[in-house]
Amino acid sequence: MNAQLAMSRTPWWARAAIALVGLVVLALVLGRLHLLPGLPNPFAERTNDRSGPVLLKSIQDMNRYEGASGNFEVVVDLQKDAKYLPDIVHGERTLYVGAGSVDAYVDLGAVKTGAVTVSDDRKSAAIRLPHAALERTNLDPEHSYVVSQQRGFFDRVGDFFGSDTGNAQKLGILAAQKIQDAAKVTQLTARAETNTRSMLQGMLTSLGFTHVDIRFGPAPQPTPSASASASPSR
Repeated sequence: MNAQLAMSRTPWWARAAIALVGLVVLALVLGRLHLLPGLPNPFAERTNDRSGPVLLKSIQDMNRYEGASGNFEVVVDLQKDAKYLPDIVHGERTLYVGAGSVDAYVDLGAVKTGAVTVSDDRKSAAIRLPHAALERTNLDPEHSYVVSQQRGFFDRVGDFFGSDTGNAQKLGILAAQKIQDAAKVTQLTARAETNTRSMLQGMLTSLGFTHVDIRFGPAPQPTPSASASASPSR
């Protein structure tokens, strides 16, 4: 009774505004629940790309032959805690999957003068190349992700007022370093040297050479002769 009396005393324009707001709220709820076909979802998100143009910073000539590539995946389990506080108050543990690749190459631009010798009849060739090396880890952002993350109360409050970009960057750097260390104990460089040798032998054979000798590493230093190393007689 009191509600009806209050509504009767409410000006007509106020009642119209309340009814309009009620209709809008009802339409939004029905649209959100997809109960009104044909009505667009007012909560649907859209992405606008306002990025600037890509700027070319520099161009470098490459004299490397990529002889092999390895694909790696590592699970980083990183935990940070306080010495005198429980993890539920202050602490963080993150499981991160890092996926990336490491290429092995031979630097053909580092071939020194005299490292290539050709016989007079142009049938035999000998080439000495530097040992293969590893490129830096190329982390794949599409296949690298956080599996789980547990934070204490203070860490959650800090994330609310701050940004988690620095932590994600640290996880990526740590995963890339672990992949790089793992690549060093594989046979990537040996495979790159084998493939580089096959490539050069096939190319020079097609040019008419019948014997091609490809070796890696610095040339062995000649050992001093016995007469040269002996002390001069007095």
